[in-house]
Amino acid sequence: MSGKSITSRENPLYKEIKHLAGSSQARRKAGRTLLEGVHLCQAYLQHIGVPPVCVVSEGCVSHVEVAPLLAHCLSGQGQCIILPDALYGALSQVEQGVGLLFVIPTPALLPPSPLQSGAVLLDQLQDPGNLGSILRSAAAAGITQIFCSPDTTFAWSPKVLRAAMGAHFLLQIRENVDLAALIEQAQIPVIATSSHVPTSLYAMDLTKPVAWLFGHEGQGVDPRLLARATHKVTIPQIGQIESMNVAASAAVCFFEQVRQLQL
Repeated sequence: MSGKSITSRENPLYKEIKHLAGSSQARRKAGRTLLEGVHLCQAYLQHIGVPPVCVVSEGCVSHVEVAPLLAHCLSGQGQCIILPDALYGALSQVEQGVGLLFVIPTPALLPPSPLQSGAVLLDQLQDPGNLGSILRSAAAAGITQIFCSPDTTFAWSPKVLRAAMGAHFLLQIRENVDLAALIEQAQIPVIATSSHVPTSLYAMDLTKPVAWLFGHEGQGVDPRLLARATHKVTIPQIGQIESMNVAASAAVCFFEQVRQLQL
């Protein structure tokens, strides 16, 4: 088993990957991101194929989980790079992780057409963990269309990718979307969650496609978007706490719809 060995920090490809590893702006500009760890790389190989660049640390070349993935990549058309552990460590964002990462392109999808199938609209979400969790729940619930406002955190950042655990490769994620225009043209109901309305989530008929609208962790959905939503619902709570985490709220909504669809 072989790959190209890079031993110098001054190698142009190494410097390029390190720049991507350390800068969200660089990842956005280049249209590329990094997947790190066995699970994410397995998911990419399963759903997408061989990545343009596979990077492995010398200490993990023969690792029981890494070796078959490296062999798969070597059989394809991408580059396979072997790095000394110290050079790999300068790229890694995972503590005590396995020394395997892919450099992949981030999808460039066409502008959205009017909404006709189930979707999730995300307005100004800031926390990568919340975004990743929502993506994972959406994929588990069979919702594939995701639309993110310009102020939502980068969906393809390493932190979001790790939180979503491979869900990205089952979804069509569009970023920098004008959500107001999307809602205005939607051909299905748009449902927003709010803790300040009387209508319960559980009173809604969710047996047909809907678009779910979720907002900023602290401020919620922008009032201008909330006014455009077809329905506004609340998730009933019996405990004395002000509100639920947005990722938890999304999961409750998605799986109430799943429950209704399976009745």
